[in-house]
Amino acid sequence: MRVLYFYEGFETLDIRNIAIIAHVDHGKTTLVDALLHQSGVFRENQQVAERVMDSNDLERERGITILAKCASVEWKGVRINIVDTPGHADFGGEVERILGMVDGVLLLVDASEGPMPQTKFVTQKALALGLKPIVVVNKIDKPDTRPDAVHDEVFDLFAILDANEEQLDFPILFASAKEGWASEDSDVRGDDMACLFDKVVDYVPAPDVDADGPFRMLVTTLESDPYLGRVLTGRIQSGSLSANAIVQALNRDGGKIEQARVTKVQAFRGPARTEVATAHAGDIVSIAGFPTATVADTLCDLGVTAPIRTEPVDPPTLAMVFSINDSPLAGRDGNKVTSRVIRTRLMAEAEGNVAIRVRETEDGNGFEVAGRGELQLGVLIETMRREGFELSISRPRVLTREDPDTGRMLEPFEEVLVDVDEEFSGAVVEAISKRKGRMEEMRPSGGGKVRLRFVAPSRGLIGYHGEFMTETRGTGIMNRMFREYGSHAGPIAGRHNGVLISNAGGNSVAYALMNLESRGAIFIDSGVAVYEGMIIGENSRGNDLEVNPMKAKQLTNIRASGTDEAVRLTPARRMSLEQTIAYIQDDELVEVTPRHIRLRKRSLSPHERKRQARQAVIA
Repeated sequence: MRVLYFYEGFETLDIRNIAIIAHVDHGKTTLVDALLHQSGVFRENQQVAERVMDSNDLERERGITILAKCASVEWKGVRINIVDTPGHADFGGEVERILGMVDGVLLLVDASEGPMPQTKFVTQKALALGLKPIVVVNKIDKPDTRPDAVHDEVFDLFAILDANEEQLDFPILFASAKEGWASEDSDVRGDDMACLFDKVVDYVPAPDVDADGPFRMLVTTLESDPYLGRVLTGRIQSGSLSANAIVQALNRDGGKIEQARVTKVQAFRGPARTEVATAHAGDIVSIAGFPTATVADTLCDLGVTAPIRTEPVDPPTLAMVFSINDSPLAGRDGNKVTSRVIRTRLMAEAEGNVAIRVRETEDGNGFEVAGRGELQLGVLIETMRREGFELSISRPRVLTREDPDTGRMLEPFEEVLVDVDEEFSGAVVEAISKRKGRMEEMRPSGGGKVRLRFVAPSRGLIGYHGEFMTETRGTGIMNRMFREYGSHAGPIAGRHNGVLISNAGGNSVAYALMNLESRGAIFIDSGVAVYEGMIIGENSRGNDLEVNPMKAKQLTNIRASGTDEAVRLTPARRMSLEQTIAYIQDDELVEVTPRHIRLRKRSLSPHERKRQARQAVIA
């Protein structure tokens, strides 16, 4: 039904709710920037940062959207609520929640790359909910665009995903979000985004809600505000809500969680939230005042007994153990080091992020955190270290299942899409084959490049990205997405090289590191604090080797030609947080503090490591 709204300080408006979905780096956030500027949200002379919706520090540093965010614009008397969603598959939980509170989607596709793995994932979710997409072929200004071919590929994708006749008859626009224009003809450059605004107003239906019924709202996102406390966001399904109203929260089964007074009701105006006296059915709002209710709960009037149905979220496929930092250098950098504060933080994360699961380990010494992939868990770890936490992180492991019919072990498999120069394709095929992957497609993609499609076990892809970038000289692009659970693929060879382990504590010395360079790659610089059991480099051979990185040059009264030459060190090998997590073996840990990322053996004592090795052989 068509609903009109009147908010204090705002005129009466019709409303549309849309989500912008796409593969990572296809231009979602840049498109939202263009829509906000051209709708008059900002003053003409107002200084606004690029990618205004990526407000998180990590989002700006990495150039990706991690958290779904809402903004609102006005166009010809219509209020358009726009939700910017993440593009990386690891943050698909955000996308799945958001699609439940919109009535249409803008599907962005790169005019050169075409549909990619995450495009398939988000499109499948949108089509299953019955949403009608508007396809926007973005980056039409690139020199290697192929808009007509991309149009055909999108149609084929929709057909494969069992789209209905109405969804297959999708409107298509061609745009350059960076330059701020859209057009209905791929050969005609537009002047602005007017045709995109008009298409949203005409094609996306108004919210199908009950304006006169009792208040009901499904919580879609949860965040913490320093002034308001816990803030719950979602779309009002029926009725209206005013500040100071007393409402209840129901869980998925209809059980009453709590009853609370609403302290604030906020609607989105531009990229910011603005307090309103009353919010009505169909609008996306944020509510404060509930100390317990969380994502997927239903907020409603006291007389309502049935919760709003919510779609289940795909389960996590990867897990790692977070525990306290018990190294000799613990407590030097962070102020959040105890198991209790780590548990509180992880439980708060799991409450607001439906794609993450947290449970205490059997030995009680850590917490197993399960998520969608290495990037999602890496972002969580990076966020925690910036908040002052010190952690020990274990090697990731995939979450397996048991086939209910045969009793066989099942493990997660991923679809891997690789764009690479032809000269490197052989090395990539060989590497993924060794990791139990099988190639499903190989075709030229133009410009001397080929596109390879594989299906490989998630277990075999842990840590492969760094090797992939080396094999392709940094020119390859690899995208991964969960596909299915399949039969266990068998043993997969792990890291081929051993590590160099410090045999004592102190500060590293340049002279010692110079002499160790012949043993393998060094991970640390001179003058760095080390401890017994800390990994300082990679051995050139397959075994672990204990070394002394603090051995100084012996001082004598004898001088000879060449004995006092300057010490020259090869630059240390640097690894990112995700690379270190993927690099370690089962008997190793990553020590994470606000200022340092170190590698270490799980057992620092060499005698303990030897004893465990003997027990493993006996077992």
